[in-house]
Amino acid sequence: MIMDMPKKHIAADIMKCGVSRVRVFDTKAVDEALTRQDIRNLIRKGVIVKIQKKGTSKAHSKYLLRQKKKGRRRGVGTRRGTFGARNPKKSLWIKTVRPLRKLLKELVGNAQVEEKNSKGVYRMIKGGAFRSKSHLLYYLRDHDMLKKKVVKQKKVNRPA
Repeated sequence: MIMDMPKKHIAADIMKCGVSRVRVFDTKAVDEALTRQDIRNLIRKGVIVKIQKKGTSKAHSKYLLRQKKKGRRRGVGTRRGTFGARNPKKSLWIKTVRPLRKLLKELVGNAQVEEKNSKGVYRMIKGGAFRSKSHLLYYLRDHDMLKKKVVKQKKVNRPA
């Protein structure tokens, strides 16, 4: 298996890899090779072979990813950064404000809150007056702005 380095270097150059990845199975045939074309022919025949690179296994990282999807590995020891860094203030604000505005819009659409009252409440939402949807509904009930939902009954034609 030992051969003089220049021929192994030539084989590595032809196969576009490092010398350490070149393996020779028939040293006698390689010793007889004189030109680059001879070495190319030996590569084609399988006398000189390029060994596959060793890669990094992704099995462990895939396992960790599966665990994280389940909600594991998120404890105090894993965290880097404060609560505010991990959950930006703006995204928390958006999470509270959008549902409140949507609820107010639905209530106005169902005629449970009057248009004139809704504008003031909308501004209060913008001002951060309400913690949650239930808090908003509590405020509306407390200030007599919330009307009961009117359910329209269908007329049934009964034969006489």
